[in-house]
Amino acid sequence: MEETHSDRKTFGTIPLTAGLLLVLLCLLWGGNLVSIKISNQGIPPILAATIRSGVAGGLLWIYARGRNKEVFMLRRDLRHGALIGLFFGLEFLFLYWGFAFTYASRGTIFLYMHPFWVALGAHFLLPDDRLTIPKSGGLLLAFSGLILVVRARSALLLEPRLWIGDLMTLAAAFFWAATTLYIKKIVVLRDFTPYQTLFAQLFFSLPVLAAGWALLERNEPLSLNGLVLGAVGYQCTVVAFFSYLIWFWMIHRFPVSRLAAFTFLAPVFGVILSGLVLKESIPLVLWVGLVLIGAGIYLVNRPPNVTEYG
Repeated sequence: MEETHSDRKTFGTIPLTAGLLLVLLCLLWGGNLVSIKISNQGIPPILAATIRSGVAGGLLWIYARGRNKEVFMLRRDLRHGALIGLFFGLEFLFLYWGFAFTYASRGTIFLYMHPFWVALGAHFLLPDDRLTIPKSGGLLLAFSGLILVVRARSALLLEPRLWIGDLMTLAAAFFWAATTLYIKKIVVLRDFTPYQTLFAQLFFSLPVLAAGWALLERNEPLSLNGLVLGAVGYQCTVVAFFSYLIWFWMIHRFPVSRLAAFTFLAPVFGVILSGLVLKESIPLVLWVGLVLIGAGIYLVNRPPNVTEYG
């Protein structure tokens, strides 16, 4: 996975192979949200997130050493790595903990409000990525879908804790967006490699997640079985190591606005897999809300015309 600084500034179309890889990543991320719900049954969620960062960081270090790649940033750049890790750690602290309170299908949708946080943040932080009428329309369309999703389950009246999980997964989406915006604005411009960016996230998130476990879950019991261990293994190897390394390679190589247009597929896969694997009911109104959210995400992240780049 070689890339140069000049590659990052190109605005060419994403090739078919990369597009297919993006679809695969979205499928894996949809499965990740289901696996979190499964692992929560036997491992406290924040502890599982801590294990995931540690194992994936070790796998990345081994892989990079085998390819003679450096994963550590220079000392003068450690503040960037620490901030990335802080955002990443908070994202997964809220995500894993939030999934203990809500349905996987609902959490999937709230998590993938991430592109809307990115659009708002980019408007103020990135001079070449302002909100436009289509983007604003996409935000409103997705918000209407979100209202439908929130009202989709009468269980809200019987399970008020769902709101806790909803807010936590929404916060996770915010910190995911903060990580994306920080990388786009500062880190990529300093010629960091995908190995360094991903390792910083995994390594510096460990203190955040470990502190969260010690403060909130230290006395919670473990209940390990093959299904729980398999779910954690999937999160460590397939998602946090394999899929994230490909994703960060793409961020470093292709325009992030084009990549983001694909991510609306992830909640679709997540909701479908939640129904198939976890046997969660998916009423029609939730599907309608999901379609509206997907359409809104597409409008917000719709690639600009090539002519806009001159």
